[in-house]
Amino acid sequence: MTATVTKSYALVGDADNVRSLEDDQFEDEVEDQWFSATIPRKQMKALMRRTDREAAIHFGIWGVLLIGSGAGAVLTWGTWWTVPFLLFYGVMYSMSDHQAHEASHGTPFRTKWLNDALYWLNGFMTLHETYYWRWSHTRHHTDTLHVGRDPEIAVMAPADVAKLFLDFFFVVSGWVQIRNIVKHAFGRIEGDGAHFIPDGERWKVVWNSRAYVMVFVATVCAAVIWQSWLPILLVVTPRFYGGFFPQFFNITQHAGLREDCLDHRQNCRTFHTNRVFRFLYMNMNYHVEHHMFPMVPFHRLPAMHEAIKDQCPPSYPSVWACYAEMIPAIRKQLTDPDYFVKRPLPGDMISAK
Repeated sequence: MTATVTKSYALVGDADNVRSLEDDQFEDEVEDQWFSATIPRKQMKALMRRTDREAAIHFGIWGVLLIGSGAGAVLTWGTWWTVPFLLFYGVMYSMSDHQAHEASHGTPFRTKWLNDALYWLNGFMTLHETYYWRWSHTRHHTDTLHVGRDPEIAVMAPADVAKLFLDFFFVVSGWVQIRNIVKHAFGRIEGDGAHFIPDGERWKVVWNSRAYVMVFVATVCAAVIWQSWLPILLVVTPRFYGGFFPQFFNITQHAGLREDCLDHRQNCRTFHTNRVFRFLYMNMNYHVEHHMFPMVPFHRLPAMHEAIKDQCPPSYPSVWACYAEMIPAIRKQLTDPDYFVKRPLPGDMISAK
């Protein structure tokens, strides 16, 4: 079970707090509970190496598409052409969910301030208060799909089917996020946050939430002053009307898989998909690889997949194959909450032969 290189659960967040593989004490400080695939140290260092180029291309294309579709909505306002422009803008805007996630790891850019700037921008766009979400996501990686510990379980057995459908437009989760931001702005940090946010970090959550609320108020004021819905349709609400896009992918990550285990091969899915979807999803279709080695940048996950695929279950051939397995599993869990999809591991497949 012990591998040549293991992962750290703390490797999520500010790059200043991330320990390098070059630190000789790294492995001694890493918790070694989860299964971690064996990979030579030299290859691991190469896969973890960050550059600015790939991330600059990704965020540059995204920025052009976002601004272009937003400008199209503004210029065509009052005509039916606004609808397709806003729909496309909503999808681009909702990409912030995946981009904020990747930037929270500090891995897209080698340059720290670029990671931070894009994390703050995308964090606001996806309604994830940045300080809160770094601690939340650290816990998600530490205790993936562990009930009562992981605050980011999207589909818990048995599933809340109504919530599941509503969240295709970010209705439930979005409302919870806005409510939490407002509560945090008034200094009230409760629930999961009271457990995983250190006391010394809570003031950052409070003041950053106040900044978010100021933007919310400014957006509404702009709409009133200009007597137009455009400011509201361009800020915050695109995360709702474009919410079907991130949810379409996010739900495949863990739903229907085994809870409370210490092997990401059993509680995460990796699937293959086309280049456009990989761009929009930031290669998070390689989700086993991402959870096993969270400090590998998004653009190196395909290479990581090739390096460890012989130690992992077979990848799903498409996102549709994930749904074909996931939907029946969720339905079965409604009557049998102990049911889960057991992924075949390499040893199991050899024995079956």
